Amino acid sequence: MESGGYKEFSYWHAEGWDWVKRNNVQSPMYWHFDDGRWMYYTLQGVMPVADDETLAHISFYEAAAYAAWKGLRLPTEFEWEAAADRFNWGRRWEWTESAYLPYPGFERVAGPVGEYNGKFMVNQKVLRGASEFTPENHSRPTYRNFFHPHLRWQLTGIRLAKTLKQ
Repeated sequence: MESGGYKEFSYWHAEGWDWVKRNNVQSPMYWHFDDGRWMYYTLQGVMPVADDETLAHISFYEAAAYAAWKGLRLPTEFEWEAAADRFNWGRRWEWTESAYLPYPGFERVAGPVGEYNGKFMVNQKVLRGASEFTPENHSRPTYRNFFHPHLRWQLTGIRLAKTLKQ
């Protein structure tokens, strides 16, 4: 934020930049600049932003823009899953670059589960991991969560990936 990332369109997807401008987004959700320092709302009340705290409440657009600013990228959901045993996860859902689409061979089943999965497989991004509030049976490396790219109320964060040169 201090380097102007929320004001520099070149880091943002076009839709993300439109979202920033339309909503006057200047920081992650629940962050406020007060008396020369960043503060944010926590379960313990308003606290100073800690440098070592896991980032939360960011949209896919913010995650992708941050990755671009760092010269990195968001992982695909398959990269995330393949590497999950090599890093700590579980404090925040982590955005991936993957669209929420059916796996090859997916067939909609009759009833609520089929209706639920079929209806939501449009215009959403996959999140992997879990958050501090995720039920235990949903906290596993293979679980697919999904949200629209502009949403950030849920405990969503970021994990970065780097393309290796061959």
